Amino acid sequence: MTAPKPTPVESDLALPKSVDVVVIGGGIIGVSTALELAERGASVLLCEKGQIAAEQSSRNWGWVRLGMRDPREIPLMQEALRIWQSLDDRLERKTGYSQSGILFGASGKRDASNLKRWLRHVEGLQTGARIVSGGQLAGLLQRNQTGFETALYMPQDGRAEPQWTAPAIVEAARNQGAVIMTNCAVRSVDEQDGRIAGVFTERGKVACGRVVLAGGAWSRLFAGNAGIELPQLKVLNTVLRTSPVADGPEVSLWSDDFAIRKRADGGYTIASGHENTVDIVPDSFRLAMRFLPAFAQEWKSLRFRLSKRWAIEARQDRRWLPTDVTPFEHCRILDPEPSQKVLRNAWARACKGYPILLNGEIVQSWAGMIDVTPDAIPVISGVDDLPGMYIATGFSGHGFGIGPGAGRLMADLVAETTPCVDPAAFRLSRFTDGSKVRPDPGY
Repeated sequence: MTAPKPTPVESDLALPKSVDVVVIGGGIIGVSTALELAERGASVLLCEKGQIAAEQSSRNWGWVRLGMRDPREIPLMQEALRIWQSLDDRLERKTGYSQSGILFGASGKRDASNLKRWLRHVEGLQTGARIVSGGQLAGLLQRNQTGFETALYMPQDGRAEPQWTAPAIVEAARNQGAVIMTNCAVRSVDEQDGRIAGVFTERGKVACGRVVLAGGAWSRLFAGNAGIELPQLKVLNTVLRTSPVADGPEVSLWSDDFAIRKRADGGYTIASGHENTVDIVPDSFRLAMRFLPAFAQEWKSLRFRLSKRWAIEARQDRRWLPTDVTPFEHCRILDPEPSQKVLRNAWARACKGYPILLNGEIVQSWAGMIDVTPDAIPVISGVDDLPGMYIATGFSGHGFGIGPGAGRLMADLVAETTPCVDPAAFRLSRFTDGSKVRPDPGY
């Protein structure tokens, strides 16, 4: 079964010789940043080595959620929710956004006590968040056999269509004057006198004063060639979708057994609520100590394996010249195989919880590589040692919903205007300044 197909985006033909900002990466973060900057009058070039949203930005669950986020992300996600509510009108295109609500069932580490503990983080924020049980929970779950007695209900949360959203945003950015180049890898940055002076692409050099690296799972490799240490690993998540199912649940549900959300076509996107696969690769050892607290906290939900990814990444160049063909050109789209075991388990558990799903069938399955950091929150930051260089990556599976907010914050930093939220938690320097770097224990 093939990976999701995002809405096709045609490339512009001519590479500009000079722009204010080059954005590297055509996922949700890169396109949101490009739109924000273009709307403010900056000249923007967005370069994508493959196709817009062809990797994790079209392969995620499609959730737009505040619920159960790391507390450090809550202000930025609130900003993102405000953007989502009028995004279709702003873009003059459909994203499939719906404020449909999300339930977090009390199970595993998200037991009732932890749900209540997390709820304290949004007290006074007028989110409508509340603990539900009994008849109220049964009404929200709709014809279910999940067995949940308690859940956290987030009525402001919702869903959108990943295959539509990033393409819609990037077309709006183009309408604002941004140049969009697909199948055009940025090979390296041009550094002169200790600061950014441009980029070298596979089609030629472009002068600029600002570069935003929003390369998702590829960001560490690019940053390393530029002499920037970015601690980031990849985690594989497996997803399936069904044919349309009449009278299925409207509210999305996240539980340890499975996660489910309704799609615009009437089918459902389904995944395991806690199982992720971690391929053991050379970076696993280089970054082992950095990620030890995260691995210890998530040990039960991670499935470590030695696979062909070891050989692939061991053979990848880690240093190259602007004239060299780079790993980004050798692999235009990162398209990993889904875990068949995870697929079988998620589908069986979802059908057990919602027997009505048996009226449909699995029509597609795929996997995507999630870019993760040691503390499971992103880097949205300038690079202190290289003025003009900015990084927006490491969203750790939380990037789709927060993407429009992250793009706004990144644009604020690049434009040197007052940031929409305090960016301190997302600074790159937290990995080197002695800060305690680890995931929120209750996330």
